[in-house]
Order: sequence, then C-alpha cells, then structure tokens
Amino acid sequence: MQIDHIGIATDDAAGLAETYEALFDAPVAHEEEFDGLRVVFLDFGGSYFELLEPLEDGTISRYLDKNGAGIHHVALETDDIEGALETAREHGVECIDEEPRPGAWGHDVAFLHPKSTGGVLVEYVEH
Repeated sequence: MQIDHIGIATDDAAGLAETYEALFDAPVAHEEEFDGLRVVFLDFGGSYFELLEPLEDGTISRYLDKNGAGIHHVALETDDIEGALETAREHGVECIDEEPRPGAWGHDVAFLHPKSTGGVLVEYVEH
C-alpha cells in the first residue's frame, strides 16, 4: 500500500487550494461536489491533498465545529479493498464501513475507526 491522499477539513476549499498551489506548486487535479461536500484534490506528484469543504450539515461540518480546520484522515491506496478490510478485521480493527462504498473521484472507499488505529481515521481507496 501507499499513501493516496491526506484529507483536510476546511471551511474554504478554494481559498486553501490557492494557498497550497502557491506555497507548494501543487496544482488542482480534480474538483467535484460529492455527498454534501466540495472536494478539491491537489496533486503532490501522484499523491494528493483532498480538501473537504462542507456544503451542508454532515460529518465534515461536525468535525469542523468540534476540531476546527485540519487533517481529517489519511488514505491508503489498495488494489484489493475487500481483502484489506478482511485483514483489518482479522487484526481486531473496527471498520466503520463493513463493505466498500462509492467515494470521491469514482473510487471505492472504506474507513477504519480511529480508536483501533492509534487515533487516526484511515481510509482505504481502490481506484
């Protein structure tokens, strides 16, 4: 597995994208509105920052209310998301998603609960 992206919760995805593009020369690779969010992916040479701006009440808006802007999750790319979930379960890791579901950019995703992964929300991504 390798790091696919780092999810960052923000109230202003466009503004943060401009800042990161200027600071890090990381161009916007993809933008979409998905699941009540504005999602902007910035390309860091094959891995990404995923900027998550809530457009309605939901998980990310609640996260921002509780924690403020910042890193929300780390996503790992896998070629076998169902196998990765099974391995997680075999190691006693609590899965938020028991089955893969549609995610941004048309990828299948599944999340592992942070209480089982050292306080880090981990996402599996299968392209």
